Amino acid sequence: MLDHLFLSVSDIERSIRFYEAVLAPLGITARLDYDGKDGPPGHPDLKGFGANGRMFFWLREGVVEGQAVHVGFVASNKAEVEAAYAVAIENGASDNGAPGTRLHYDPNYYAANVLDPDGYSLEFVYKNWQHAQ
Repeated sequence: MLDHLFLSVSDIERSIRFYEAVLAPLGITARLDYDGKDGPPGHPDLKGFGANGRMFFWLREGVVEGQAVHVGFVASNKAEVEAAYAVAIENGASDNGAPGTRLHYDPNYYAANVLDPDGYSLEFVYKNWQHAQ
């Protein structure tokens, strides 16, 4: 299961209009803008799309190429985040952020980040508010 995806686009305004239209028939109608200055240094501005209380598809202005993708995978708990991170490192991934809380997003956002052997950005994410208590 995926948690979120960043897609780099060459013209952010054109892409927002396109995705608002294309995703609406699918029930993906929620929108959220994230100001990159609220994140860690170098975090991009994001234009988010989602449904059912979740924002999972994000656009960012940038170079359009195959390696311009970030994929976040849902974890059911912190132990799964840590296990996925460990297995990824054992199998050739590079560290891109050890398991821990990502306070720049939310105090209950727990994640680990790696770069796969091709350099693609992967994130393993546990957000306790997205799971039944």
